[in-house]
Amino acid sequence: MTLFVGIMAGLFGGLVGVGGGVVMIPFMVRGLKLTQHQAHGTSLVVLVFTGIVGAVTYAIGGSVDIVSAVFLAATAIFTARFGARFANALPEWKLKRSFGGFLLFVAVLLIFKHYITPHSSPSAGWEKIIILLLSGVFTGFLSGMMGVGGGTIMVPAMVLLLGMGQHIAQGSSLLAMVPVGAAGAYAHYKLGNVITRILPGLIVGIFVGTFAGGMLASFLSDDVLRSVFAVVLIWTGIDYLRSPAQK
Repeated sequence: MTLFVGIMAGLFGGLVGVGGGVVMIPFMVRGLKLTQHQAHGTSLVVLVFTGIVGAVTYAIGGSVDIVSAVFLAATAIFTARFGARFANALPEWKLKRSFGGFLLFVAVLLIFKHYITPHSSPSAGWEKIIILLLSGVFTGFLSGMMGVGGGTIMVPAMVLLLGMGQHIAQGSSLLAMVPVGAAGAYAHYKLGNVITRILPGLIVGIFVGTFAGGMLASFLSDDVLRSVFAVVLIWTGIDYLRSPAQK
């Protein structure tokens, strides 16, 4: 079952270009019967490995800005730990509703992804550094709290605010995801939110699924894929938002 969850997360992620966390977490909660907190912590561990493979792949093609990734991670590794602790302090139902809202946010970004174009004049110098550090602050907290890699925020920030190309932004995001995800994962592990026994199957599955999704995506319409996946995210997000409050 863990292998199946990993493959499905990687498959959808590879098809539409989003992190596996938004897919993996619902599967882990419903299919593997993990608590929401455990799903977030375990997801982060898996995404560290995804970030390593993805960053190496982009780096081979020359699509990674190492300096930008370092500045992003510089602040994010600290706020990721605060995000993990904040998530752990929330009751299960509140964390589920928060995750539901995040899924709706990702769905909106996915729908409008086609319209995201680089800033006309690329930022440089101190302006670029400040934008990267501030983006890292927000992204790190979100990553630790939601159990995701943070590329949903990092990529649009680099494209829209820094004028960076889409491929370089994605590659740099994947590289930054490695230390940021590790920091958040370690915090969750210390809090008891990482289920280590299911990690091997998830890691192998997400690698296989991501590769298959990337290959399959070249044969399918990007607009159709994004629209279908956005609908799935919206349906799942609304379902999470309807989680009953518990005392």
